[in-house]
Amino acid sequence: MSDYFQHPTAVVDSPCKIGAGTKIWHFSHIMSGCELGCNCNIGQNVVISPQVRLGNGVKVQNNVSVYTGVVCQDDVFLGPSCVFTNVINPRAAVERKDQFKPTLVKQGASIGANATILCGHTIGRYAMVGAGSVVTKDVPDYALVTGNPARQTGWVSEYGHKLHFNEAGEAVCPETGQRYWFNSGSVTRI
Repeated sequence: MSDYFQHPTAVVDSPCKIGAGTKIWHFSHIMSGCELGCNCNIGQNVVISPQVRLGNGVKVQNNVSVYTGVVCQDDVFLGPSCVFTNVINPRAAVERKDQFKPTLVKQGASIGANATILCGHTIGRYAMVGAGSVVTKDVPDYALVTGNPARQTGWVSEYGHKLHFNEAGEAVCPETGQRYWFNSGSVTRI
């Protein structure tokens, strides 16, 4: 008996590693050679490709394909139907599996519904990618990016609230009271 839940319609190939408490829902396919941490939630109709690594507590919503080359750290949220790529110039008649570019989604980041993440980029810690956005470059920690191509439109707290910095460069999360510092173009939690 496994320590994770697998819906009867889900397919889990061997070998792969799946952490305790993880739930894999309807019609999802977990391919060999991937690693899913503890307490992940894999929604309906999700594909996790070989060599993908998901940390603990990752939530993958319905209709997401996480392709080889993607690594998601702990507590990442992947919104419904968001898209990852792994080749810059794909062609059906040209095999480029040796040219996959890695994508790193750092701890606590959220990617909104229908967003597209072009390969070879890093989404920073606790960053938020707005629904429908197209990410074509790295996203800093705590950044809020929206649009096509995605542009930074603000900063967010670890709880996803937009931060408003005072003249001294300090902001407070309205939900938690956590304090943040803006200095030299980046944000850190105090």
